[in-house]
Amino acid sequence: MDNSWVIWVIVAIIVIAVIVVAVLLMRRRSAAHAEANRRKASELRTQAQEAKATAQEREAEALQTQANAKKAEADAERARIEAERLRKESEQRASDAEGLRSKVDEKLQRADKVDPDVQTDKRGRGGDTRR
Repeated sequence: MDNSWVIWVIVAIIVIAVIVVAVLLMRRRSAAHAEANRRKASELRTQAQEAKATAQEREAEALQTQANAKKAEADAERARIEAERLRKESEQRASDAEGLRSKVDEKLQRADKVDPDVQTDKRGRGGDTRR
């Protein structure tokens, strides 16, 4: 029986050694896995920072485009207002010209009525019948 006790102790030591080796290998594997996860997390953070920078650039471009659009709208509104002002001015000048033309026609009619050398019709309009 003495021999069997020694055998059991040796078997127990071998089993304990196998367990210790297995635990050490699992820790090493776990540490390697943790390191791989750290590297992957670092890569993801770098990618996120790059994406954030790209997003900020696009936001800045969008704001610039929006500002350009507002400026263009303001320019268009100013142009519309100027066009309306010019249209009214044109209408006023046309009206003034028509009024002046009417006065000129009236003066010509009066001159034709007064002129003994011009024969006039019923409306006071005459043709140049100078002799």
